[in-house]
Amino acid sequence: MTTVPRVPLTCPLCEATCGLEVTLDGDRVAGVRGDAADVFSHGFICPKGASLGALHHDPDRLRMPLLRRDGELVEVSWDEAFAEIDRHLPALIAEHGREAVAVYAGNPAVHNTSTALYGPAFYKALNTRNFYTAGTVDQVPKHFSAGHMFGHALTIPVPDLDRTDHLLMLGANPLVSNGSLMTAPDVRGRLKALRGRGGKLVVIDPKRSRTAEQADEHHAIRPGTDALLLFALVRVLFDENLVDTRDLPVNGVDEVRTLAEPFTPEAVAGATGIAAADIRRMASELAAAERAAVYGRIGTTTQEFGTLASWLIDVLNVLTGNLDRPGGAMFPLAAAGQSNARPSKRRGFRTGRWHSRVRHLPEVIGELPVATLADEILTQGDGQVRALITVCGNPCLSAPNSARLSEALGRLDFMVSLDVYLNETSRHADVILPGPTPLERPHYDLALYQLAVRNVANWTPAALPTDVPQEWQTLLRLTGIVMGMGPSADLAALDDFVAGELAKRSEVPVGDRTGPARLLDIMLRGGPYDLTLADLEAAPHGVDLGPLRPRLPDVLGTPSGRIELAPPEITVDVPRLAAAVDRPTEGFVLIGRRQLSSNNSWMHNLEPLVRGTNRCTAQLNPADAARLGLVDGGIAVVRSRAGEIEVPVEITDAIRPGVVSIPHGWGHDVDGTRGDVARAHAGVNSNLLSDDQLLDALSGTAALNGIPVEIEPAATTSELSTGKIHKPLTVVPSR
Repeated sequence: MTTVPRVPLTCPLCEATCGLEVTLDGDRVAGVRGDAADVFSHGFICPKGASLGALHHDPDRLRMPLLRRDGELVEVSWDEAFAEIDRHLPALIAEHGREAVAVYAGNPAVHNTSTALYGPAFYKALNTRNFYTAGTVDQVPKHFSAGHMFGHALTIPVPDLDRTDHLLMLGANPLVSNGSLMTAPDVRGRLKALRGRGGKLVVIDPKRSRTAEQADEHHAIRPGTDALLLFALVRVLFDENLVDTRDLPVNGVDEVRTLAEPFTPEAVAGATGIAAADIRRMASELAAAERAAVYGRIGTTTQEFGTLASWLIDVLNVLTGNLDRPGGAMFPLAAAGQSNARPSKRRGFRTGRWHSRVRHLPEVIGELPVATLADEILTQGDGQVRALITVCGNPCLSAPNSARLSEALGRLDFMVSLDVYLNETSRHADVILPGPTPLERPHYDLALYQLAVRNVANWTPAALPTDVPQEWQTLLRLTGIVMGMGPSADLAALDDFVAGELAKRSEVPVGDRTGPARLLDIMLRGGPYDLTLADLEAAPHGVDLGPLRPRLPDVLGTPSGRIELAPPEITVDVPRLAAAVDRPTEGFVLIGRRQLSSNNSWMHNLEPLVRGTNRCTAQLNPADAARLGLVDGGIAVVRSRAGEIEVPVEITDAIRPGVVSIPHGWGHDVDGTRGDVARAHAGVNSNLLSDDQLLDALSGTAALNGIPVEIEPAATTSELSTGKIHKPLTVVPSR
C-alpha cells in the first residue's frame, strides 16, 4: 500500500496563522484539514485554509512571466522578462529621477516570507519616496497612534483574549475575518471560552455581524462616529472617578481629561445613535471588570476619524488600568523581527517626514496614502510618477476611486507586477513576474506573530519542488537592475550582502544557509528567545513561547520613556471631531462587509470559495428598502461623489437604518484579465464609490466606511451577479 504523506504547514491566507495538514498524492493536493497538533490553532480551519489545494492547482494561476508585445501580454522566458525591465527601468530613472518610479505593495506581500524579508532590500535600492501599500486603505491610523503613544508603529497592544473577563470590540468581525491586528486562530472558540468563564463581550458595529450575534450586548452605532463614543466613555471615567492607571508610566492624563470635556454621553448620543444611559453603563462596566480590553479594527481605522478612534481605544485601555497586564491589552513578544524586542534607544516616532507632490499628504511609516497615487501619475511636472511596480497587490479593486486609478495606470510609461494572476491591476503591466504557490515556498509569519494573542513561532519548509523562481530571487534580480548591475546580477552575492547587513544589526554570525532561511535564522538567534531555525525545523507543529507577559517600560520607544497619552500630533485633530458632534445624520452612508470565504480580492478565482448564492449584494434595512421602493433581489443604483454602480439588493434587519453595506474586493468583469471563476462571479467593485478625497486627516488613510451615498431603484434590469458603472468615466485602455 502506498503511503500518502501528510505535511504540516502554516496557512498564509489570512492573519490567523492556522496550522494545516495537507495530504499529498505526488504533486497533487488530495486534502487539507486543520492540524490538531499545531501549538496555536489546535486543529481549527476555515474555508480559506481548506481551499489551499484549489489555489495550488488553479489553472489560471501564472507560472511563466508575461510580457506586453504589440499590445498583448504573452508568455516569455524569465531572461526575456528581466531583459525588458532592464531596457526600460534604469533609462527612465536616469531621465526622470527615482521619484518617477512608484511602488505599491499589497496585503499578500505581508503573508509571504520572501517579499517580507527581501522586499525592503529592493525598496531601499530603488530609493523612491513614492511608496504605497494597502495599509492606507486598511490600518495605518493604528500605526500612527501606536507610534506616537508608545514610540514605535508596531508597538500595538492586542487583547489578551484567553484571560480577559470583558472585551469591548468596535468595528471588528473576527468570527468572519479570523482577526486583524490580532493574530488569533479560532476566535469563535476563544470568545466562547471568555463567556464560559463568566466574561462579557460587547460589540459596537452598524451591523449585527456574526461576531455581534455571539455577543452579550450589541450596539448599532452610526458609521464613522466611533471616536465620539470612545471620547464619551473617557468622559464618564473622569466624571465618575473611575480612572485608575495603576502604576503605568504615563504622561498626559490631565490633558486627556480636558480634551474629553465636550464629549458628554448626552452630547454624542444623537450622532452615534447610542443612548447616553447605555454609554454611561458601558464605561462603568468596563472600569469595574477585573480584567478588560478594548479592541477595534477595520471599522475604526477606515473612517474619517480613524487615527482618533485608534488612539482613544488605547486611551481607554490605559485609563482603566488594563494596559500591559494579563487579561488586558498586552504587547506580544515575537521570536523574530520585532523592533521593540529589546529596550529601545527611545528615538521617538515621526510622521510627515515628506509629503506627496500634488496634495501634500503626509508620509507615515515610510509610505504615502494610496488615495493620491492617481494624482501623482496624472499630474504633470517634476516628480511625476511614470513607472509603477506592484508587489502582490490589486489596487484597481482595493484603492478608493478605483476607476480613476485604473485610468491612471493606463497612462504610465512602464509598469511591472509581481503577481500570480492576470488581474484587474496587473492587466495594465508591461511585465508580470509570477511566484510559486504556498506549497512551493517556505513560510514564517514575520509580521503577524508580532500581533499574536500568544507568543508562538512556526517555520514551514516548502512542501513541493517548483521550477518557478522564489520571490526573494525575483526581488534580488530587480535589485540588481535598479543598482545598475543588469538583469543577470550575481544573486548569491546580493543575498550574502543582505544577510551580512542583517547579521551586523543583529550582532550574530551570518551562517551558511541561503535565502529566507538564513535571514530568519539570523533574526531568531538575535531575538529575545533562545531559538534557532534548527529548533523550529525540529518542531513542525510550532513552538509555544507562552502567554503574553507585561513588557513595560522596556517596550516603550518614546523620548520620555513613558506612555504619551496626549501626543500633540494626534490631539490636534480633536477640535475637528468636536465640530462633528452636531452634523446632520440624515441620508445614507456606505460601509464594507467581511466575508468568511473571501479575503479582499485575492481568492475569488477559487470555486470552493464562491459557491452558493451571490454574496456581493447591497444590504439594507427593511424600513429603508420599503421607503425607497426596493425589493429583495432587485437592483439598486448606489451613487457617491466618486461614481455610481448597480448592485443586487439584500434586505436584512441585521443592518442599522440609514446604512448600506457592500463587500470589498469584487468587480471582476473588466476586460484583459484571466480568471474564469472570478469572472463568472464578478460582483461589483464597491471602490468605484469610495472617495479619494475623503480621508483620515492625520494619516491620509482612505475612509472606506461612512461614505455618503444616494440609493434608488435601477431604471433597467441587470444581471444579478454583476454591477454596472452608470457615471461616464474616462478610461485609457491598457497599452
